[in-house]
Amino acid sequence: MQVFAPALPLAVALSGGADSTALLSACAEKWPGQVVAWHVNHGLQDAAPAFEAFCQSLCDRFNVPFLVQRVNAGHVAGQSPEDAARLARYKAFSALAPVQYAQKAIKSVALAQHADDQVETLLLALSRGSGLGGMSAMPSHWQRDGLDYHRPLIQVSSAAIRQWLAQRALSFIEDPTNTDERFTRNRIRARVMPVLQAVFPQFLDTFARSAGHAAQAQDLLDEVGAQDLQRVCDASGGLLMIKSVQVFSRPRQANTVRHWLKTRFQVIPSTAQLEELLDQVAACTTRGHRIHLKVGQGFVQRNGEVLNWYNP
Repeated sequence: MQVFAPALPLAVALSGGADSTALLSACAEKWPGQVVAWHVNHGLQDAAPAFEAFCQSLCDRFNVPFLVQRVNAGHVAGQSPEDAARLARYKAFSALAPVQYAQKAIKSVALAQHADDQVETLLLALSRGSGLGGMSAMPSHWQRDGLDYHRPLIQVSSAAIRQWLAQRALSFIEDPTNTDERFTRNRIRARVMPVLQAVFPQFLDTFARSAGHAAQAQDLLDEVGAQDLQRVCDASGGLLMIKSVQVFSRPRQANTVRHWLKTRFQVIPSTAQLEELLDQVAACTTRGHRIHLKVGQGFVQRNGEVLNWYNP
């Protein structure tokens, strides 16, 4: 917490679990009168009203304003429950941000993910065959919808957080879903993490360091991708000129096309989709060569000398 210096006032995302309870306590102590708690009621558990009531009592104890946003976090076909809940939370935070506190709108949000969460995220990415973006795991700071998000506990272990809470006699809620091994993350937590701790006692630090190296490499690829897009996009900035892309090496084509899809359309292609698209780009040497490929929830299509992505 010593190096955490957000713009104030600060919102702390509070679930009532050990991690967010510790974060709220530390922030309220460090910046009295400058902290507000945001609680998102996902409506997915029968215990949700009890979670909300606990968070209210905690905020009363710390003399911290408590704001609640209720959301529908149900997932649709092809979407994981975790992704649906995460997207619902960000929408809730964006809705809460304009609320005035200390005569200012909130610009900084603190989330309580810790070092164990970071390693679990890395292991999930590796299990899915993710690239550098996935292996970068969770950033400690980023921006979204005009808000600065921070994870000040990302280098602190779960055990250290709970020890800190015990020393201060602070209670918290144990979410029963955290032990439900139907969820992959929970199986990793229950079965894989203890083995890693036994074999590699420093794994929280070393795995997180690897995620940091991956993030640094991804930042470089993003920088190169942005520069290359300026060279291969048409005047509108949204269409890829096929002949310009063909000049690049295959790895650079992949980086450019991936960056184009991500930054212009918020689309992440699968490995198979990207490889097929690059094959088609390489084969596109005649006017009659047709390209119409499923990528993400839409299609990449050839229109004359350029490529476009659209969602019908």
